[in-house]
Amino acid sequence: MKKTKNNIFIYLILSCLLFLAPTQLLANEVKEPIDVKEAILGHMSDAYEWHITTWANHKHISIYLPVIVKHHDGGWVVFSSERFHESADHTYDGFYIDEARQGKVYEKGYEDRPWDISITKDVVQIWINVAIMLLIFIPCARWYKKHRIEDGAPKGFVGMIEVLVMSINDDVIKSSIGEKHYRKYAPYLLTAFFFIFVTNLMGLIPFFPGGANVTGNISITFLFAMMTFIAINLFGNKEYWKEIFWPEVPLAMKCPIPLMPVIELFGIFTKPFALMIRLFANMLGGHAIILSLTCVIFITFQVSAYIGTPLSILSFVMMIFMNCLELLVAFIQAYVFTMLSAVFIGLAHPEHHH
Repeated sequence: MKKTKNNIFIYLILSCLLFLAPTQLLANEVKEPIDVKEAILGHMSDAYEWHITTWANHKHISIYLPVIVKHHDGGWVVFSSERFHESADHTYDGFYIDEARQGKVYEKGYEDRPWDISITKDVVQIWINVAIMLLIFIPCARWYKKHRIEDGAPKGFVGMIEVLVMSINDDVIKSSIGEKHYRKYAPYLLTAFFFIFVTNLMGLIPFFPGGANVTGNISITFLFAMMTFIAINLFGNKEYWKEIFWPEVPLAMKCPIPLMPVIELFGIFTKPFALMIRLFANMLGGHAIILSLTCVIFITFQVSAYIGTPLSILSFVMMIFMNCLELLVAFIQAYVFTMLSAVFIGLAHPEHHH
């Protein structure tokens, strides 16, 4: 046991040395100040190219994605984002990327954005995540197709996925919505849970095909919150709408001044808003902290190697801790989103009060 602990200790020291050696070399080579804001926001924001790495002499290796935009005077244009780097003013066919406005494509001579359906980094990351989910669940579906109930429970990878699916289905969805209504919502809620979970995990991988901050993009969390909003209000029963527009409170609180109906109606929109902000803020904050700790290493080494070495070791340890914590947060946020969505959907199906 003592030997094992010593081996682990030696492994951690070697890992730190291997990590700090290239870091110090980079710190010696890079003389210009590091823009921390650009480094953090540039990594977390969406982009028209997927940056892989940068070699010496500032040579960038990127995957250039297709830009699909429409001119203001009509006509769609499709071209590679690499075209922006071929000209001195970084424009192509009148279009350019405005870094001051969230790095979006604009057309020269116009202040409003053109129609833009480009395939960005977040879009590619979503496709990759969907492919991973298909690789997970199609073999599971084939196993169930080939086996009968009498054959017993699956083992290995299929068994692990079954345990996870059944725990979310029975302990979260079924218990929150109720035995009578949960089945028609289970496919959506299970899909939302696994997609958010896989997306959060892929966002923690610092290199391709991971690293895109999809759930830290408020457009993505808004879409999930909107789907939950539709599931709540489109399929809510009569009792649900009665509790909103004519709740069982004293008459003075709803007529002639509809105080309680206004509050209940406002609550319809605050529920999906809370879902959107909770997922977005937690994932964005975790990525920002990890990237900030990474920037500390380069900043301190530019000041002095004596200051940079201990702070780099401390930052490295904190980065390991934060990544382990983010693994837990990746599951918790998917779980919380699914649970709250199930609770809100369950509240839209109250029983009739006699």
